[in-house]
Amino acid sequence: MLWYWLFAIVLFMLFQSVTDFMTTSPLAYSEFKQLLHGGKVNEVTVGETSVSGTLKAGGLDAILPRERAESVKCNADGLCPFNTVRVTDPDLVKDLDAAHVRYVGQQHSEWMSMLVSWALPLLLLFWMWGGLARRGGVAAGLFDVGKSRARVYMQSKTGVSFNDVAGIDEARDELMEIVEFLKNPQRYRRLGGRIPKGVLIVGPPGTGKTLLARAVAGEAGVPFFSISGSEFVEMFVGVGAARVRDLFVQAQKVAPCIIFIDELDALGRARGVTGVVGGYNEQEQTLNQLLVEMDGFDTNKGVIILGATNRPEILDPALLRPGRFDRHIALDRPDLKGRQKILQVHARQVSLAPDVDLAAVAAKTPGLAGADLANLINEAALLAARRGKERVERSDLDEAVDRVIAGMEKRSRLINPMEKETVAFHEAGHAVTAEFRALADRVAKVSIIPRGIAALGYTQQLPTEDRYLLKKSELLDRLDVFLGGRVAEEIVFGDLSTGAQNDLQMATELARHMVAHYGMSERLGLATFEQPPSAPYVASGQSTAYSERTARLIDAEIARLLDEAHQRVRTTLREQRALLDALARQLLDHETVERDALQALVRAYAAGASEPGAKMPQSAAAQAGR
Repeated sequence: MLWYWLFAIVLFMLFQSVTDFMTTSPLAYSEFKQLLHGGKVNEVTVGETSVSGTLKAGGLDAILPRERAESVKCNADGLCPFNTVRVTDPDLVKDLDAAHVRYVGQQHSEWMSMLVSWALPLLLLFWMWGGLARRGGVAAGLFDVGKSRARVYMQSKTGVSFNDVAGIDEARDELMEIVEFLKNPQRYRRLGGRIPKGVLIVGPPGTGKTLLARAVAGEAGVPFFSISGSEFVEMFVGVGAARVRDLFVQAQKVAPCIIFIDELDALGRARGVTGVVGGYNEQEQTLNQLLVEMDGFDTNKGVIILGATNRPEILDPALLRPGRFDRHIALDRPDLKGRQKILQVHARQVSLAPDVDLAAVAAKTPGLAGADLANLINEAALLAARRGKERVERSDLDEAVDRVIAGMEKRSRLINPMEKETVAFHEAGHAVTAEFRALADRVAKVSIIPRGIAALGYTQQLPTEDRYLLKKSELLDRLDVFLGGRVAEEIVFGDLSTGAQNDLQMATELARHMVAHYGMSERLGLATFEQPPSAPYVASGQSTAYSERTARLIDAEIARLLDEAHQRVRTTLREQRALLDALARQLLDHETVERDALQALVRAYAAGASEPGAKMPQSAAAQAGR
């Protein structure tokens, strides 16, 4: 309202000035001098730029022209106000004295000119700055630099409840206790119990950490402060600590409430490992303030802190001790039943065809997190809409699974026949090796359709059940499958391609883990030789904790495992050469081979050793003849 009042005052003053000028009769200065010498001037006010006053009414037409005399307006007292612009006239005072006219001086005020030249531009500038601040621009950042940037959701406005959370039942049960405390605190206080000050939710990306925190706020029906750890730290020193203080002040005003800090590792990274001289920087000052605030409030007031991170190993130990984040809840990727429940939750808003089996879709998606499954349902709905269907069918979900796991299909990518044949034998090598390894996952689909950025084909394997432990024999079978494509190229073409790069990376990494992590090397024994990533105080440039001789032994053992796997796979594919050729031909003809067709080929060709007379593609035979 202040701006409206200022505008009204300025408008009134301008209106008054215009009105005063219009109510007086403007005269030329020469006419004023004639009236002065004719004795028709009653009194005069002399200013720096103007001369005003009153005239005697009678006899004006004797001095002025008729039309000018008639334009002079007089009042009831017989006096006519006038106004004229002053010119340089040194004799004006003498003429006024000679005519015995009463005159006064008028002091010039500069406040109007200052208002127009200085005050109004400044007011306009501040008005524009305030508008930017209200819109959240740069000005807002400067005015509210110490204010908390937490987004506040009042009561159940988070839009999420525990009905929207699936596949993480144990974690949900843990957080139900927080909800019960916020709804019925006396139930716990009467026995002297104290609710945990903070709950840290830990898990890989996409497992539902943020969703679970929003569900807690939605179920409890209390205000929910949501902020990311990176939003505390700014370029100005002390801003992060000020925002932490402001956040807790706001929370205590509306208690009971929940403070949710997402990506806590951006704020709570372990101190002393940043490389800054003295170990002190803005991030550490902000963390110190958070530690003080968490120690300084009472949970009986109803302020609960939830934190979420996927990197708990780098958090400061002082942040994880009891009294701050008392309870840690670990989320993992969902199992088969969990994936099915998650798919059911996300399929509520999607119209599914009657033949859709979400349990079968869940079986095809091992290792996918909740966010991946939500994306899968959305991709299937988009595919069905693009094809003009009324409902999402099983084929749409199968295509969405391939799209999420292997990437978008690239049918427009032109591949010459030789490369296509190489890819077919490569993928056939993976599939045949997997089928002849008892402990390997079964092959669900083999395809040579390019997908993603660089994948020219893929072999999809699905586990028969959820596994949490792997034996050495299972790892060796998996190692054989990784090398199946590379060995198939060697046998068929007598040459190698770059298509096995990713397979070799995974095979080498698996062999390294077997030797250095899992103690599966007889020469190295039961020791582990890798620095655990959970040690926050170990500098990044620290050397390994074993000798160079041990490092050479590790390399030798990795090479031995890979060489032995190479020989085993070579033997298998030579024995099953007919099956390898038949599967490659079918891939070249149809581009995709499903599980049923693969089993039919295995039954037809895998009865014994390779058939020497089996027909191979001409280019493959030519390469083998080299």
